[in-house]
Amino acid sequence: QVQLVESGGGSVQSVGSLRLSCVASRYTYSNYLMGWFRQAPGKEREGIVVISRDGSTRYADSVKGRFTISQDNAKNTLSLQMNSLKPEDTAMYYCAAGRAACGGCWSFSPAFYQYWGQGTQVTVSS
Repeated sequence: QVQLVESGGGSVQSVGSLRLSCVASRYTYSNYLMGWFRQAPGKEREGIVVISRDGSTRYADSVKGRFTISQDNAKNTLSLQMNSLKPEDTAMYYCAAGRAACGGCWSFSPAFYQYWGQGTQVTVSS
């Protein structure tokens, strides 16, 4: 079992920044595909950035150039730096871990991930 705990959400004005963190209960990053997802009211959960076991990253077009994922293996922490926030970024943000057979495997599909945090709310006002 892997437990994930997110933090860092909050309310911010448009073009502001926030940094989300996800702490894992045990070392996960070399064994699991890790991802950040978000879900706005009335919408499906969407993957926005993933980091594969080999360290490669992939960003959804909606956040590319504004969001940056990073990991601190010593602290079992996955972070998401979010800059130039827009009102449409308002959502509940989730950290997730999924077993991956290969180092470069990746997926934006929530069904691929077995472990989820409880989520942290991000609200961006115009």
